[in-house]
Amino acid sequence: MKQSVLTRYRALAYTTGVLLVLLTVGVIAKYVLDIDGAQGFTRVVAIAHGWLYVLYLVFAFDLGSKAKWPFGKLLWVLLAGTIPTAAFFVERKVTREVAPLVAPAGEPVKV
Repeated sequence: MKQSVLTRYRALAYTTGVLLVLLTVGVIAKYVLDIDGAQGFTRVVAIAHGWLYVLYLVFAFDLGSKAKWPFGKLLWVLLAGTIPTAAFFVERKVTREVAPLVAPAGEPVKV
């Protein structure tokens, strides 16, 4: 497996995780604390998270198919982008498991 497959997944996992935490804070600010301006912030973050989550799904599915994960594990990784802070923990665990499968730079990739 190429290093770029893991790097793409990690970048989107962190981005999706941060946006989901910001979205959670925005929703709390909007509905619980009734803060002015939270509605616009929440809308922008929700749209960004939604579009980037779609990319996260594509990259996570690509990584899972190349790592030959069972369906249950793949489903858990895909859903990690919907649970605040879960993406950070799942990303760390996935990186540890997949790192040995990554081909060193300059070597041909086995298919």
